[in-house]
Amino acid sequence: MNTSLRKSILGVAGLAFTGGVFAGPVAAHAADTTHTKPVAVTVQGDKLIPHGVQGEQSRIDLNDEQTANVKAIIAATKKAGMDERAAVVSIATALQESKLENLGHLGDRNDHDSQGLFQQRPSSGWGTVEQITDPEYSTTAFLKGLKQVDGWQDMPLTKAAQTVQVSAYPDHYAQWEQQAADLVAQHWNS
Repeated sequence: MNTSLRKSILGVAGLAFTGGVFAGPVAAHAADTTHTKPVAVTVQGDKLIPHGVQGEQSRIDLNDEQTANVKAIIAATKKAGMDERAAVVSIATALQESKLENLGHLGDRNDHDSQGLFQQRPSSGWGTVEQITDPEYSTTAFLKGLKQVDGWQDMPLTKAAQTVQVSAYPDHYAQWEQQAADLVAQHWNS
């Protein structure tokens, strides 16, 4: 698919998607985050955080379900033949979109059909409800979009995630980079 067509399709999908995401899951979890100061240098080095983190970082404590979803994202990333950086981008995106909870339809809190870890929409072509609420499928769909972003490996995380997700709040992905990198470092080889 050529770049212009892909951007047009992703732009339309993102505009339709935006209203539901920010009316539902983000607001529902706003009290769960803890903000920390930006980290200038990271112990993960250039492999997990090649550009350093951007802005204040948020962090949440994960329950067993959220940890299982981290492991599912990592497994799907490996299965797709992608590296740790792709897992960091994926986990940070899922942290922003759903706080790593595999959300079903949110009813009145969501006026669109966004669901799953990445808040993907069946009506925008991401897959069926059953597919996008399957962590492996939804991660693979996200990674397929990421692979189509020219130079994603060399972009700041928030730009790479935004190019796939087309959010109304493109800079919000950046706040999860440190926690996502820590989770990948912790679970990549487990």
